[in-house]
Amino acid sequence: MKETTGIYDARELGRGRMAVLGVQHMFAMFGATVLVPTLTGLSVSATLLFAGLGTLLFHLLTKRMVPAFLGSSFAFIGGYQAIAPMLTDENGSMVANTAMLPYACFGVALAGLLYVVLSALFKVFGTRKVMRYFPPIVTGPIIICIGLTLSSTAITSCRDNWAIALIAIAIVVGCNIWGKGMVKIIPILLGVVGSYLAAALCQVTGVPVMDPVKLQALADAPWVGLPFRFEDTLFGLFSRPDLDTGMLLTAAVTIMPLALATMVEHIGDMCAISSTCGRNYLENPGFHRTLLGDGLATSLASLFGAPANTTYGENTGVLALSRVYDPKVIRIAAGLAILLSFSPKFAALVSAMPTATMGGVSMVLYGMISAVGVRNVVENQVDFSNSRNVIIAALIMVLAIGVNYSGAISFQVGEATISLSGLAVAAITGIILNALLPGKDYEFGHDSKGDTAVNFKV
Repeated sequence: MKETTGIYDARELGRGRMAVLGVQHMFAMFGATVLVPTLTGLSVSATLLFAGLGTLLFHLLTKRMVPAFLGSSFAFIGGYQAIAPMLTDENGSMVANTAMLPYACFGVALAGLLYVVLSALFKVFGTRKVMRYFPPIVTGPIIICIGLTLSSTAITSCRDNWAIALIAIAIVVGCNIWGKGMVKIIPILLGVVGSYLAAALCQVTGVPVMDPVKLQALADAPWVGLPFRFEDTLFGLFSRPDLDTGMLLTAAVTIMPLALATMVEHIGDMCAISSTCGRNYLENPGFHRTLLGDGLATSLASLFGAPANTTYGENTGVLALSRVYDPKVIRIAAGLAILLSFSPKFAALVSAMPTATMGGVSMVLYGMISAVGVRNVVENQVDFSNSRNVIIAALIMVLAIGVNYSGAISFQVGEATISLSGLAVAAITGIILNALLPGKDYEFGHDSKGDTAVNFKV
């Protein structure tokens, strides 16, 4: 796979600009990353800390080659809610189920270890043999659906205040199309800051567009604080005198199967990053390293009471928009996340950001992800005159979108309920159909010029 036009060594931009690019990546991941602990009751600060540490661990294990950021995964929210559902206090507000959350984290930690098993399979059998089941007719539509299934959250956020959202969109689009130099490289950051400032100005002039509860939380938040408590970690769980071993087993059985879906999503994300950057990360450093990094980062985060990690599509969108593909920029974002995890004041500042601001920015980013999927299909010259290819692509997209909007598909395994997202159902269906239907016209290997190709027509 040949490199696309872009910057692969950000040092040519200078340290100051690299730092700004890192801030942009941090803002891109922040909204979704802190939403997971908000929905589950986990610590926001611990989430930031282990998003940063998990990203650095991932980069270490992938030979510092892959420009991926690991944020908190939404795929495990159903598992957290099954084991540790949010509680209601005397005022009717939702509060964390602190007694049960560590049990859920135990199940997620074991799920992360399943990545290690799949990583070993890739190492033993080789990427070429395994990737036969993931040609562009499977990965392309999956990448398209990653962006489309996220789109509803962007629209919902924009509806909070369309004027603020449109300001963010206009800044991002304007900077990307007409901007010069650094302005063209950091449109997301400028969109966030510009829209946030517009909302703050409205608030000051008497037009309430920001959440007063979040503004009060910002005023009350301390500048410095520890990111997690010992009692919320697995070390605290296993030191309890009332440890429930039965609940440990229930958490494991309920949550571990979710890893089957997230591992398929990981493969789709890595294909998206490879396609965006024009480099074949599937072969070098290889899926065995990326899966290992993702899985161990998830287990590490769960060990300390933070949510599962996953490679973030938001940051892939930033890569596509900025065309700066240097992993060092991602590591700067990881370092900032770690540093700011010790500042509840900053976490509150970003949390107070208008929902519509992140909605407007996300609308562009999610669209960029789907566009990468379209490019993946086009560049690999997928033959849609071939009926098998049409059927595979059609079912992947219908299932991904249909299940996403109609509700996850659930089934019982013993006493546990397993739920599969639309993306997981679509990916599994596409993989099975591609393996069973005759008429394959793609393989994984090298093209006639000797360049490495993710998939190519033969």
